[in-house]
Amino acid sequence: MLTNYRYQILPPVVKNLLIINVLLWLTTLVLKGNAFNIDLTHSLGLHHWESELFKPWQIITYMFMHDTQGVTHILFNMFAVWMLGAHLENRWGSKKFLNYYLLTGFGAAFLHYLIVHFQILNLESMMHPELIEKVKTEGYLLIKEGVNWNDAYLGKLNGFYNSGVVGASGSLFGILLAFGILFPNTLLYLYFAIPIKAKYFVIGYGLLELFLGISNNPNDNVAHFAHLGGMLFGLIIFAYWKIRNNYY
Repeated sequence: MLTNYRYQILPPVVKNLLIINVLLWLTTLVLKGNAFNIDLTHSLGLHHWESELFKPWQIITYMFMHDTQGVTHILFNMFAVWMLGAHLENRWGSKKFLNYYLLTGFGAAFLHYLIVHFQILNLESMMHPELIEKVKTEGYLLIKEGVNWNDAYLGKLNGFYNSGVVGASGSLFGILLAFGILFPNTLLYLYFAIPIKAKYFVIGYGLLELFLGISNNPNDNVAHFAHLGGMLFGLIIFAYWKIRNNYY
């Protein structure tokens, strides 16, 4: 039996994701102003579970927050969520797409936690217990004031514990993986100029994130393993669907 099918340029889940992310970004930007001096990143960004700034809801809220130092972070993420996510939501339906989006976001948080935990253990093995305790009890206060210790070990450990992770990038990388699987030969354009097939773009981007994550550049504040976590959990979801003979 034939059914009417109409491709939606802005399907409901994608539309609401864009609205929520932009509203939270604008609210964070306004509240950080001198009149309020409130940084929502401290309460809604993802923090290590031993941090005084950690709250359980951050595992969800972090993926709707973005850096307010500029518009590049949110602009790129939201453009990609719309451009790629609309195809997935039209194909899967809103419920399935939303479940996938949230699960890959949780997966991104999980892998980020795992990697950061091992980095913390490695760093703490070279530090005196009193300094470690100092970071755990006082470090979050410095982060809330927008400063950190100059000491390399103290500053780095404090960053691991108390700096918040924000962004839809984990879910976005899950979306990117799904797009590459479902539409492997569709051309994507690097810098809006260089054509590359989706399957090669996904593989290349994944390898680049792995390289950047392993490189551990001290000046790089991007959570590369969170991005890879979104991809990894996307693969796990696709494998589960295949085992269950679930259409995707």
